Amino acid sequence: MKIGFTALELPEGKIKYIDQKLIALEKKCEPDKVSPFFVEFIKDQLVQTDALVFAKKNILDLLILDMEKCEARLINSDDTGEKEFLKKCLSYLEKETPLCEAEFSEKEQKYLKTLSPLSAKPVVIIDDISETNELIKKVLEKSGIIFFYTAGKDDVHAWPVNAGSDIVACAGKIHTDLARGFIKADIVSFDDFMKCHNMNDAKSKGFAKLVDRDYIIKDGDIIEIRFNI
Repeated sequence: MKIGFTALELPEGKIKYIDQKLIALEKKCEPDKVSPFFVEFIKDQLVQTDALVFAKKNILDLLILDMEKCEARLINSDDTGEKEFLKKCLSYLEKETPLCEAEFSEKEQKYLKTLSPLSAKPVVIIDDISETNELIKKVLEKSGIIFFYTAGKDDVHAWPVNAGSDIVACAGKIHTDLARGFIKADIVSFDDFMKCHNMNDAKSKGFAKLVDRDYIIKDGDIIEIRFNI
């Protein structure tokens, strides 16, 4: 995940997210390898990023860029629907509200994708510089990112995924073959997993549930995919 910022004293480059669940799983499983989640902070880059961080005192700088884009498009557009959409965007921006806070219809989402305003990305507005890991956590929450985990002796891995993703999408994050050959998955909640020695122990104690492809992943789920290709 790339996080853009400007006019803030933040570390630049790749930063490891300190994930307390991952740390606990590492202690329990004692794996050969641990795979944490990293973000990349990029200074003065707003376009080629997944999310933005702005100081509250500077948020207008961002919104003005979007206002100018909307106004320029409004002058040139002859699409009535698009014009109404642009006026709606301007009404939010003039109230100093980033467009990520606005609600748009399915049709408006198409206009939004074409327009690509900067404040439609997840925008975290801060009063002062908080601890870096807390800031990453805020960005993840704003972006609707949750984590599921795979945990064994070989590897303990934190996998980011959009909230609302189904188990097949999660399987595909691990490897495309797991999604292609998906049969079922064993799921254990983080709290239940911590009561057990490992996944097999969780199964024997009845903490694991066997789910089908329509299961919606929950934050902190530990998963094991059953597949055949």
